[in-house]
Amino acid sequence: MANPFKALGDVNKLRQQAKQMQQDLAAEEIRVEKGDIVVVISGDQKIKQFSVQGVTSNEAIDILNDAIKQSQQLAAKKLSSMTGGLGSMLGGGGN
Repeated sequence: MANPFKALGDVNKLRQQAKQMQQDLAAEEIRVEKGDIVVVISGDQKIKQFSVQGVTSNEAIDILNDAIKQSQQLAAKKLSSMTGGLGSMLGGGGN
């Protein structure tokens, strides 16, 4: 007879791996410059720097991060409905 608790261990292992991946992504940064516009975003999709002609606006950064977060939540909701909630069990959607 199969051990019913093995599946819980597997889910926990996947959850830990997902959390580690999120931490690794947060440590990465991508810098894009085009003309007078500079954007620096982390691998976990958080705007770190945004400037136009050398002018930075923390309010603009906050708004951009809020828009990204809302799009991530929408994607997580859609994915969750397709996977029957498996994504939330693995630690997804907790931004």
